[in-house]
Amino acid sequence: MRIVSGLGLLLGLGLAAGQAQALEGDAERGQQAAGTCVACHQADGSGMNVSGGESWPRLAGQDAGYIAKQLHDFKAGRRENASMMPFANMLDDQQIADVAAYYSQMPVTEAQGGEEAEEALLARGEQLALRGDWDAYIVSCKSCHGPGNAGAGSTFPGIASQHAGYIEAQLQAWQEGERSNDPQNLMGAIAQRMSDEDIQAVSAWLANQSVASE
Repeated sequence: MRIVSGLGLLLGLGLAAGQAQALEGDAERGQQAAGTCVACHQADGSGMNVSGGESWPRLAGQDAGYIAKQLHDFKAGRRENASMMPFANMLDDQQIADVAAYYSQMPVTEAQGGEEAEEALLARGEQLALRGDWDAYIVSCKSCHGPGNAGAGSTFPGIASQHAGYIEAQLQAWQEGERSNDPQNLMGAIAQRMSDEDIQAVSAWLANQSVASE
């Protein structure tokens, strides 16, 4: 009986954890809770590209489930960032759902960081993003991130019209094993096969892509 009770308790805790991440968000409440996010991610959710420094991602138009998962991962330590973790820890589960809903309803903004890239570099970036490089066992970005690399559900974020500095930093983090909160280490395996020039190329090309918001 004790074993059964213990299993019941564990199942209950598991369901509660799942429900915490599946809470329905309210965008109006999210706007208030997102007040501390504005300094880095901007009032329109556009983020910022900081050349030679820490770039902040565009949150506007990203899937709510994806945003919520990242915030939960920061809180739990599954994803590490010295700047983000304190802010994520200020939000409870409902506030996370609300903030995620708020940013997901914003129109996608234009990215920065790839404006001065040379044509040859952009051509390589386009190849990697749309077709991949099978000789190097590099799968195309769109294979997971969807048509136009605009995102696919709550697992794969929109990376088109994302700041080049942010994409580059994340690919380097996966390459070096500093980030590992993706399914089956898909990104880690891909990033490790990419050269520094590949990372720079695909980051610049994606930053130059526009995404039409509905």
